[in-house]
Amino acid sequence: MYSVLFDIDGTLVDTGGAGRNAFAAAFAELFDIAEISRDVRFAGRSDRAIALELMEVHGVEPSAEHWRQFVESYLGHLETTLPLCQGRILPGVVGLLDQLQTIEHALPGLLTGNVRAGAARKLTQYGLADRFKFGGFGDIWNDRNAIAKEAAEQARFHARGVLNGTMVIGDTVCDVTCARSIGAFAVAVATGGSTREELLAAGPDLLLDDLSDTETLLAEVGI
Repeated sequence: MYSVLFDIDGTLVDTGGAGRNAFAAAFAELFDIAEISRDVRFAGRSDRAIALELMEVHGVEPSAEHWRQFVESYLGHLETTLPLCQGRILPGVVGLLDQLQTIEHALPGLLTGNVRAGAARKLTQYGLADRFKFGGFGDIWNDRNAIAKEAAEQARFHARGVLNGTMVIGDTVCDVTCARSIGAFAVAVATGGSTREELLAAGPDLLLDDLSDTETLLAEVGI
């Protein structure tokens, strides 16, 4: 089996800012923060890391209870912001997933900073939820490399221990870094959080403008 691990935001879909808006609404509801700091970076990070940094920046104790409250509030607001923001599936995504579905040894999964329930809501919004059976998520990890390890372990489990390769597809420098952390083939796609120049400097194995160009990618999977 060959595992193909996808990031979500900026790689599979562009939610039109639904995630950030849901973060802002949750902080306003729970902590009376009128506007969350623009200095806190979202791209390429876990929901947990973002939320805890925002708490620190705004003088909120980054406690386990505040994290629990945040997740509950965030998920509720995400239900509202996703349809309002009118996002989209990014170019080439459906075609690539269709092709992977026809490959018996391909094992599509997720490697995302989203909390599991948030990932499910986003993928459901765009009709992609049934494409992925496993993944690594941002519920308990701050570090994307730890999420990558979780995703790789899940891939081995679903492959019943017979895993001949792993690919990570993502739109940020962090995705390239976490691919390297698990010895995966790193595919960078310039559709989201990092510029093409930044991605090139990170040294991916393959750099694409979008996922419409699948020839080299699928050759690596073993077509």
